[in-house]
Amino acid sequence: MNTNMKIGATLFCYGTEYARYEYDFEECVKQAALAGATGYEIVGTQMLPSYPNVSDEFLGLVTRLKETYGIGPVSYGANNDRGMRHDRDLSDDEMLADTIIDLKTANALGCKVMRAQYMLSPSAFERLAPYAELYDVHVGIEIHNPETPTSPKMMEYLAVIEKTGSKYLGFIPDFGCFSIAPNKPQWMKALQAGVKEEHLQMAADMRYAGVDIEEARAKLTEANAHPAINGVLQGMYGFVQFKSKEQLPALLEGMKRIMPYCFEMHCKFHYLDENCVEASIPYPEIIAAIKETSFDGYLICEYEDELYCGGTEFTKRQIKQLETLLSE
Repeated sequence: MNTNMKIGATLFCYGTEYARYEYDFEECVKQAALAGATGYEIVGTQMLPSYPNVSDEFLGLVTRLKETYGIGPVSYGANNDRGMRHDRDLSDDEMLADTIIDLKTANALGCKVMRAQYMLSPSAFERLAPYAELYDVHVGIEIHNPETPTSPKMMEYLAVIEKTGSKYLGFIPDFGCFSIAPNKPQWMKALQAGVKEEHLQMAADMRYAGVDIEEARAKLTEANAHPAINGVLQGMYGFVQFKSKEQLPALLEGMKRIMPYCFEMHCKFHYLDENCVEASIPYPEIIAAIKETSFDGYLICEYEDELYCGGTEFTKRQIKQLETLLSE
């Protein structure tokens, strides 16, 4: 079994503290180091003052913090914003040009991996290969819920990777795509807003059964569910959707199939209890599957703070969970 994986954290974990001016960039790096991360991801749009470029001043800060806390950036989170203009979507040429700027920034920061998003089309992704090789940065398309390792859209990127033969094009799976239960923070907020548990369970059961969202909404309205359930329902059919546990083995096999092209993993987590157990994402099964492969890159902890309580404690719990699972 492979246990050579490294554990890191994206500074996005501390996004709430950062947005509230409780932490500056240095404090985010310090907290990641204290939590046990051996490297960090930086999301450019969030923490680079001169985004999309990086200044010499900021590079100096990164170097100083690495000397102080022992960790530096290992991955760069790029944002592929096709809708930044008000009058039209960006063309593939424009998206490619923006991504090349991201590559230059990632290279300057010393990152060997860059997260790209599937707003960057497969054809633009294919054209990116020589630039990724030039800047020595491996670009992974993020497989983010509701996509999965075997969804048609991801198969288009796989075809590009296999066609180019480039070692610099690949994937970054986000573990949210393996969810097998409803999102706990959204569930908790719905209860606080007055939604009844029975109606939440009714919504979850319909999602598991594959009921169409409009039909599910109509049935919940019929049952006099609190209107606040609509936000939860949208999530169940959107970016925090989930599948039955019976579907998990096939999803994990799909991940194993693309593992030779995976540069890092985004260890998404929404809620961890005191025993370091994620409420909706089956970490024991996921990590066990990865350990059966030759993957030896970074497991990057990524906290989605839907409760706006800050990521400091949860990131410590997540790293502890990963350390435990890797040692088993």
